[in-house]
Amino acid sequence: MGQAGSTRRMTVAQALATFLGHQWTVDGDHRERTVAGIVGIFGHGNVAGLGQAIAQLNNDQPDLLPYYQARNEQAAVHEAVGYARMHRRRGTLAATSSVGPGATNMLTGAALATANRLPALLLPSDTFATRVAEPVLQQIELSHDAGITVNDAFRPLSRFFDRIVRPEQLFSAALGAMRVLTDPAETGAVTIALPEDVQAEALDVPAEFLADREWPIRRPRPDRDALRRAVAAIRRAARPLIVAGGGVLYSGAEQQLAALAETTGIPVATTQAGGGSLRWDHPQYLGGIGATGTAAANRIAAIADVVIGIGIRYSDFTTASRSAFQDPGVRFVNINVVALDAHKLGSDLPLVADAREALIEIAGELAGFTIDPDYGHRIAAEKSDWERIVDAAFAPSGRARPGQPEIIGAVRAACADRDVIVQAAGSLPGDLHKLWRVADPLGYHVEYAYSCMGYEIAGGLGAKRGLLAAGDDRDVIVMVGDGSYLMLSSELATIVAERIKIIVIIVDNQGFASIGHLSETVGSGRFGTKYRRYDAPRRNFEGDELLPVDLAMNARSYGLDVIDIPPTPNAIEDLTAAVAQAKSSTQSTVIHIVSDPEIYAPDGEGFWDVPVAEVSAVAATRAARREYEQRRAVMRPLIGPAGPIGSADGGAT
Repeated sequence: MGQAGSTRRMTVAQALATFLGHQWTVDGDHRERTVAGIVGIFGHGNVAGLGQAIAQLNNDQPDLLPYYQARNEQAAVHEAVGYARMHRRRGTLAATSSVGPGATNMLTGAALATANRLPALLLPSDTFATRVAEPVLQQIELSHDAGITVNDAFRPLSRFFDRIVRPEQLFSAALGAMRVLTDPAETGAVTIALPEDVQAEALDVPAEFLADREWPIRRPRPDRDALRRAVAAIRRAARPLIVAGGGVLYSGAEQQLAALAETTGIPVATTQAGGGSLRWDHPQYLGGIGATGTAAANRIAAIADVVIGIGIRYSDFTTASRSAFQDPGVRFVNINVVALDAHKLGSDLPLVADAREALIEIAGELAGFTIDPDYGHRIAAEKSDWERIVDAAFAPSGRARPGQPEIIGAVRAACADRDVIVQAAGSLPGDLHKLWRVADPLGYHVEYAYSCMGYEIAGGLGAKRGLLAAGDDRDVIVMVGDGSYLMLSSELATIVAERIKIIVIIVDNQGFASIGHLSETVGSGRFGTKYRRYDAPRRNFEGDELLPVDLAMNARSYGLDVIDIPPTPNAIEDLTAAVAQAKSSTQSTVIHIVSDPEIYAPDGEGFWDVPVAEVSAVAATRAARREYEQRRAVMRPLIGPAGPIGSADGGAT
């Protein structure tokens, strides 16, 4: 790269692409490229800038910043997120787009990355900084502000945003972007908007900017006094409960979590992002918690007097819309690297710290502490009862159109413990949270912070790409409903082009199953949620005539192997065999099965606050409102104790 103090004449795009290829994340003894490649589509705005730069790198240094072709810009960002999840946030991908609609297609992906606290670098092209030819193709003109472009829409969705309007701004923008990408407390979507003229402008680039640079991940330890108060509260607890979130996995703390659960007997429940923090068959594991959780976890949550949240955001699904924790004096020990989350629910016991570092220190301070035997017996009984319920839900019924629980059971039976299940939206996330038996820290990837329809195939591709980059050949199993499949199946073409193997299971329920069920609970009778022929006289889609859409044929048109399971009494056995066949193949396989959307998973006794119309002419809606008011009555503000810290555990004197 030349001697210190020397420079190279390069375009902004060439300098940025070369810079990205030399950035390294360091986490203890682990070192990997922070940005392992760039995914995107070239068009008006980036073909002469980033497109040229990446083509040049491909000729000279093809491994520095590999390019992967996407079919949809939103999907390109989803790939980056799936990749980052498999790399525990230590590596990600960049995504580039053209001006205008290409850029705005990425907005959903940006929101998803930020909501999930997963790093993704977005490089959308922008209109001319010089404005010499405006309005250019695809430019938005606003009379009140000539400086606004569509890329300003990324500002509220990004953890870091910059627009390079002069070549010299590249250096500070690129370094600022890397800082946020590798900061556990700040990471999410990072956006650098690149005007199409500036991308192609040249500048003298210092050798230091192009040299290898390492970005150590911060692993902060808990404050000593805060740790003392938290440990005192746990020691005084009669019914403590751990709720593990994604932060456990991103800090690599699953072994420390298991050790703490084993030595103390404290039970563990998980959020969607925390799936895999503890094996499903661990004696202390109660399964998912909250609105989509298990009855075992929710019953223990209802009586817990100290909740130890580790790396969680306390979303409404986790707290069952603040109805999960019913003990009048319940306190929250919130361990999170993000101060915002550590202070959630008015906790007076926040620990702003890395999950692994905090668990190590808490375990040392809790030496000799164990839960009461009676509480241990209750935990074991609840876990045993729930496992029997899951076994019954998985049992084949012989129905030609099986329910989703049976389908999940058949898929899990054919999977290896290390396989990765990928999902995001519809009724599948809730059913998987209750039923999927996770046996590996990376084995469960349900994107549920944004719960984005269309994430599944692109996110699964990113997850598989991430595993392959790490030398891991385990299978990635994508389960997707027909609604999500129809929204964004285009990355199947990318999978075929790159000969990447994933397994996609389309659960075809002829509509929007999740919202259909929710529509029933609010008294709207599944209105507008079925895929049916339009009934012109009635002005709705509520008839019985199904659409002639053939999803298996559609998948086959991409060039993949397809197994179409006919609706017969043997459908579940056929599905298990199909997954086994797909796993033994070296090619990607799509499996299509028709399900009955009105067969539900076992009740986990969770609640989700979805308001029902207060007045209605429909009897079903009035009945739903009465039930809603009863359920809502158990919601609590969940504000921790206030006042001076005067006792050993931080309570008021």
